[in-house]
Amino acid sequence: MTIENDDQREGAEGGLTPQPYKYRYKYLHKYGDESPRGERDDDGRHDGDDDEKKPQDKPDGKDDEKKDADKKDGDKDRDGKDKDGKDKDGKDKDDKDKDDKDKKDEDPKAKRKKVIILSIIAAVFILAGLAWLLLYIFVLSQRETTDDAYVKGDMVTISSRIAGTVVEVGVEETERVHQGQVLIRLDPVDAKVALMNAEGQLAQAVREAQARMQQANQADAAIPQRRAQYEQARDDYNRRHPLLERRAVSAEEVDTGKRQMQQAKAALDAAEREAAAAHAQVDGTTIENYPAVIQARSQFRNAWVNNGRNAIVSPIEGYAARRQVQVGQRIQPGQDLLTVVPLADLWVDANFKETQLEHIRIGQPVKLTTDMYSDVEYHGKVVGLNAGTGSAFSLLPAENATGNWIKVVQRLPVRVAIDAEDLRKHPLRIGLSTDVNVDTHDRDGRVLSDTIRSKPLASTNVYEEEMGEADQRAEQIIRENTVDTTPKPVPAKRGG
Repeated sequence: MTIENDDQREGAEGGLTPQPYKYRYKYLHKYGDESPRGERDDDGRHDGDDDEKKPQDKPDGKDDEKKDADKKDGDKDRDGKDKDGKDKDGKDKDDKDKDDKDKKDEDPKAKRKKVIILSIIAAVFILAGLAWLLLYIFVLSQRETTDDAYVKGDMVTISSRIAGTVVEVGVEETERVHQGQVLIRLDPVDAKVALMNAEGQLAQAVREAQARMQQANQADAAIPQRRAQYEQARDDYNRRHPLLERRAVSAEEVDTGKRQMQQAKAALDAAEREAAAAHAQVDGTTIENYPAVIQARSQFRNAWVNNGRNAIVSPIEGYAARRQVQVGQRIQPGQDLLTVVPLADLWVDANFKETQLEHIRIGQPVKLTTDMYSDVEYHGKVVGLNAGTGSAFSLLPAENATGNWIKVVQRLPVRVAIDAEDLRKHPLRIGLSTDVNVDTHDRDGRVLSDTIRSKPLASTNVYEEEMGEADQRAEQIIRENTVDTTPKPVPAKRGG
């Protein structure tokens, strides 16, 4: 029998209007009364029957047992609990209440632990943020970095100064080159022929200079002779002219003496002029600095140097690179043949943005790292800032006044000198990329250099050695062609 039928029967026996169970459950659920059916309410009444009415006894007692069973079934709530407080799993209500109490006791501890953990995490983040702020204020804000930086250096292009045919190539790329070392040799035949011709011209000029000097001496010697002749003719005329009045001599003889005197005078003047002309060519000079000798000597020096230029030498120490010459090749003056790179003197051009240049000064320390040596740190310093941006010195500089203008942050090359000891321990190559970190703590330095270089940036003396050898050979030729021009006394004849 269902609960609804039971309720109806009890209501009929008690004299009350029967109510279905589903409506009663809805009423109890609305007002929160979850007490099981059959228990007393607050007013001492049963939920399902009236206190004033009692069920009639049955003789056999079967109906009473069935009714009690139905009541027990109706007393079970929706959670599966029966009247004596036990659930379907056999657990006691007291045990469950104890577990709930223990759970409530543990909740404050877990909550406190969670608060502590969250506080620690928040403190870590706050400390990290504070550390980052201090790092930025005292370190990062005092640094300027860029990875747009490359190793630069001198690249000395070797070329020929004369035309010729290559007969020898002395070095290959990557090899070490010493100052004065022969790199390339040309065919020396034409140069040797020109040198021999220059030697003959120098010797001839020396001898011509000596002849000129002797001609001047000869002109000087002719003057006394002409003067003696003039004086003799003058004396003869002076003696005969007074005798004309006495008619001791004829007038014709006096006229002849006068003309002879005038001729002697003209000859004396001509000799003096010739001597002056001869002295004008040689006075104040020696054989070594005689004009013709100097000219011939310069031609000989040129021929000597050209003969030496058949051997093309390196002007500096470095390493060979970009060889573009082959044996048998005909080359012209100025043609690129080889490149020598001095790796001992390199620097870095760091292209900083224009927004990074405010605090960069000359002399500030710099730290460098390269991809070639990832674990090596180079040291250097700022030596100067370029006079213009890269776009300003490009082949086709930007014309911002044309109207098609887009603002682009420009970059300015900053030259950084590398410590020589670091460069010696870990050699670099031209064109390697670097990371540059400039320490801008000291901002009292100059932005533009105001010093003037007191010595040459680079120099070589290999070509001066060629000139020295040429001068030595020229002096030797001059000495060999200089003769003794001192007049020697004429020996007296025997018996004279």
